[in-house]
Amino acid sequence: MTTPRFYCPPPLHASTKFELPQAAAHHASRVLRLRVNDEVRVFDGIGNELHGRICEIEGKKVVLEKLQVCTVNRESTLNIILAQALCSSEKMDWVIQKATELGATEIQPVQTQRSMTKLVGERAEKRTQHWHGITIAACEQCGRNMLPKVHAPLEFSSWIATTCDAPGSKFILLPEAMTTLHEQPKPQGKATLLIGPEGGFSADEVQIARQAGFISIRLGARLLRTETAAVAGIATLQTLWGDFI
Repeated sequence: MTTPRFYCPPPLHASTKFELPQAAAHHASRVLRLRVNDEVRVFDGIGNELHGRICEIEGKKVVLEKLQVCTVNRESTLNIILAQALCSSEKMDWVIQKATELGATEIQPVQTQRSMTKLVGERAEKRTQHWHGITIAACEQCGRNMLPKVHAPLEFSSWIATTCDAPGSKFILLPEAMTTLHEQPKPQGKATLLIGPEGGFSADEVQIARQAGFISIRLGARLLRTETAAVAGIATLQTLWGDFI
């Protein structure tokens, strides 16, 4: 059985005893129903991981002891930024979960002309916090010790403007594109992957992206759903230049 892992906000240090934060304690005692002497791992989302065992469970309180550093680097050698056009809530949650598992370091939700979901103000803030929670759960499961950064949603042209002078390679996935990722040189620095909404990008958005230095690429001859395209694109980047090889 895999040792349970729990996210604990930093700072996290080796110590004789450590009390799990409320959310982690609830998950350990009420969901996983762990017991005294069970081994667990805790990580802080900025690279540190500790191994210990439960020495006390009392109500909502779970205490660990004999915490020792056991940090393992599970980050990809390729710095991937996923710019995902906003889609339905369930699809967006799924994309963020899988992007985290596949090793994306940043996720930027983008409001496009054909996005079926509109997020502004307080609703956008709550959704961003929700997505942050998804990355935590995904990291607990997949073993990453670094939480990917999930940015607040930005309007398409506003976000594109921030990328004009950004270093690295920038790709926009388009079904009609004539080139593929394996025909491109290895990214120097970051690799940004821009995925469109269910209805695709508008002609204006494609032009704006190309003017900002985005290279049009395709993934095979088939038309992919937005959530499939994000996962397939990251997996291809990892296979060509990341840690899938």
